[in-house]
Amino acid sequence: MAILTVRNVPDDVHRALRVRAAQHGRSTEAEVREILAAVVKPEKRVRVGEALVAIGRKIGLANEDFAVFENVRDKTPTKPLSLD
Repeated sequence: MAILTVRNVPDDVHRALRVRAAQHGRSTEAEVREILAAVVKPEKRVRVGEALVAIGRKIGLANEDFAVFENVRDKTPTKPLSLD
């Protein structure tokens, strides 16, 4: 597991972290880990295909429009990546 050092944290921010940690029954360090995880990791994994469909629906594409994409899609199998 990585170690992270944060320098020059203002006193009022550190005080607020300690208070928040106490409210959640955690150490200040555990609270900071929890805050970082909540901010940088999405609750739900983003699926690119689902995101694109949602965007398409938002701009008004219908199922027939998606069928066009399927017909023009390159179905040639990809070549395995060579690590040599």
